[in-house]
Amino acid sequence: MSSVQKIAVLGAGTVGSQVIRLIEEHQADLAARAGARLQVESVLVRDVNAKRDFEVDPALLTTNANEAIDGADIVIELIGGIEPAFTFVKRALGNGSTVITGNKALLAQHGAQLYELAEQNDTDLYYEAAVAGAIPIVYGLRESIAGDRVNRLVGIVNGTTNFILDQMTTTGATYEDALKKAQELGFAEADPTADVEGLDAAAKCAIMASLAFHTRVSMADVTAQGISSITAEDIAQAAKSDMVIKLIAVAERSNAEGKEGITAAVYPALIPVSHPLATVAGAFNAILLDNESAGRLMFYGQGAGGTPTASAVLSDLVAGASHRVLGGHAPRESRYAKLPILSPGIASSRFQVSLLVADKPGVLAEVAGVFGQSGISLITVSQEMAKPGEATRVTLSTSATSGKSMDGVLAKLRDLPVVVEVASVFRIEGEA
Repeated sequence: MSSVQKIAVLGAGTVGSQVIRLIEEHQADLAARAGARLQVESVLVRDVNAKRDFEVDPALLTTNANEAIDGADIVIELIGGIEPAFTFVKRALGNGSTVITGNKALLAQHGAQLYELAEQNDTDLYYEAAVAGAIPIVYGLRESIAGDRVNRLVGIVNGTTNFILDQMTTTGATYEDALKKAQELGFAEADPTADVEGLDAAAKCAIMASLAFHTRVSMADVTAQGISSITAEDIAQAAKSDMVIKLIAVAERSNAEGKEGITAAVYPALIPVSHPLATVAGAFNAILLDNESAGRLMFYGQGAGGTPTASAVLSDLVAGASHRVLGGHAPRESRYAKLPILSPGIASSRFQVSLLVADKPGVLAEVAGVFGQSGISLITVSQEMAKPGEATRVTLSTSATSGKSMDGVLAKLRDLPVVVEVASVFRIEGEA
């Protein structure tokens, strides 16, 4: 292999411009680590005259994708979205180029095809930057604990929603005000749908679950519930129970219904303040892995931002260049387990349910009876004083039960004449 590795960077936005800057500023160190000089030969952009966070040499800029991709040893895709990124990555892999991408949506939807294309062309696909920014969770799952058995992963993997919920918790802001602040600070897009509806976290959950359980998991396999319906009252109620609300991604092995499989979901959950995830503030991310031999491992750090995410890209760049120079490959796709994807409804957890009920004698007994008839024990029950003639709030926390069983209980509760409204339902993560 050549002592120079020619690099094409597709996209020079927040992350792409920082990648180019870091390559230039740390040229000697990177060359020593990779075994070859890393030379940016072309940068694909939509507008060569656009203002960028880091001034890129105009001679490198091009709007011709084929011109940028063809002839490159390593192609770094930082465009995002499905198309044209999918077409560009397929072309690069077809050429035998090493591909590095930070595109979680692309991998969650087309990862299987891209893995196969890389193997067919005897090249590598890297994607550390696709999940949790600077946190080395992809490397951890692909290599560090490849000899262990992961039983469960749970994490905060979307900085936008974590910032919003953190603002609601610490300042008393409404969801709308917290979202507006996130947009003003650049944490949230003008259209925040992918973040606040859990779609971004679902894509990352699919990638992590695929690696953790050696099974192909796509974004379509992950159920997603966002945070847009969470109210200040929900936040206050959580605080009364010494808990906070976090949007979490959860994937785990399950032996329910007599067969081993995987459940994967994204949803807002109540987290006890003593739990490690409860302290993850602002736009930071964290992932907990429960392993058979290693026990619990926690990965924590900056989950977004140009420079942190660029650091993940550069770690892949050094590894990819080193393999091209010295031989060897990144880990191939591991899908031998082929575990079925099961309904998240079979996953078991504790729940907290808040009800608005008629303020009259016997209501608590009637409500508790519905849970008892379904075989679900109540751990705590609290009732707030109501003004005369108004509904009162009753909050109950349960023993562990499946989501399917809880759905049945909720249907019965809604049919009770004394229940005015099921105000909120949250899973509880960890011990309260």
